[in-house]
Amino acid sequence: MSQLSPDLQSKLSHIKSAKTDISADTRVIEDAVKDIIRSVCDSGDKALQHYSKLFDKVDVESFEITLASREAAVLNLDPQTRKDSEFAIEQVRNFAQAQRDTILPLEIETLPGVHLGHRVIPIERIGAYVPGGRYPILAAPLMTIIPAKVAGCDEVIVCLPPTAHESMIAVCHLCGADRIFRVGGAQAIAAMAYGTESIPSVDKIVGPGNAYVNEAKRQVFGPVGIDALAGPSEIFIVADETGNAEMIATDLLAQAEHDVRTRVGLITTDRALAQATLIEVERQLESLSTADVAGPAWHDYGEITFCDSEEAMIAYSDYIAAEHLQVHTADPHATAAKLRNFGSLFIGELASVVYSDKGCCGTNHTLPTMSSSRYTGGLWVGAYLKICTHQWLDKEAVEIVAPSAVRQSASEGMEGHRRAAALRLNDVEK
Repeated sequence: MSQLSPDLQSKLSHIKSAKTDISADTRVIEDAVKDIIRSVCDSGDKALQHYSKLFDKVDVESFEITLASREAAVLNLDPQTRKDSEFAIEQVRNFAQAQRDTILPLEIETLPGVHLGHRVIPIERIGAYVPGGRYPILAAPLMTIIPAKVAGCDEVIVCLPPTAHESMIAVCHLCGADRIFRVGGAQAIAAMAYGTESIPSVDKIVGPGNAYVNEAKRQVFGPVGIDALAGPSEIFIVADETGNAEMIATDLLAQAEHDVRTRVGLITTDRALAQATLIEVERQLESLSTADVAGPAWHDYGEITFCDSEEAMIAYSDYIAAEHLQVHTADPHATAAKLRNFGSLFIGELASVVYSDKGCCGTNHTLPTMSSSRYTGGLWVGAYLKICTHQWLDKEAVEIVAPSAVRQSASEGMEGHRRAAALRLNDVEK
């Protein structure tokens, strides 16, 4: 593999330093979230009401949204918006079901009389956090609720901020949420983890949120499961000389409008494309209505990296391990086959992140950020299932495996283990 250029080495050092700075900045959030969780554990609904008034400027008397209110929200939904939402729901459900169909129970006899297997068991109760955010992102509930329903979870509890747009309630209902509550932030995570008078505790919490939600998920992990710790959104594009600067700039800015901390970048083997993209981004920002968000994201977190070979481009992309990774090369499928670290891969110019973001193509858009795609994939139906093993033995199997267990236990000095194995061996030998 070719060596990274001095410029790339410097860039990697800068990224490492930035991660250290971010870690230092989280200490204030960590302390604040710790106090919020303690308060919710101690005071339940009363604490939730306090934080709703403090953070959301809303007095909430009853947290659960009634069925009548949910149905009214659906009726109030713009007809075309409802059709588009139902189209996306169908696509996400279809892909989740296709994934679910690949996860099968197992029964196998590994030795004579040694029967092993596993069952696929849905998690009983899921807590789905649906962020309010800068925009009412109607696809957000699809990604957390639908896979849970496809997986067969008994109950899906949804929390969304009390200031969330009514259309978000409507889509949560259309996705099949069992119960919906108006509570957001770290306090919602605490409520779902430990329970309050109104909100039941869950077995696993899924869904992205702001830095406080993220930190709350980290702190409650253990008593409940979580899907992942998500940072700001990311998009990188790997491209060669066939890349289209206008299209690349458009896709980068589309993702940049999520948040002022969105990380966007182009990794290319073509210096001319790098220069053209830089010019094109600045040109498009002049007319972009969301430039107040996308502009700071680009100027503070955007990058264009020139690599002297395809090998270096692949290596740097795998180091970044971006949440969304688009491939704009002469042979995108061949390039894609060489990549290994990404949340979701978009192969070829026609595959835009926007189709996944809006749920229109069916893949889940809740994906690993902050380089965590080096060790995990995104949210999917399998995240709502437990693969639990079992075993049973015939008498002939005991005669095969017990002697080894007796000897190992004795050599380790674990007398109780030796006796448990020996007792069964003696029984089958009588």
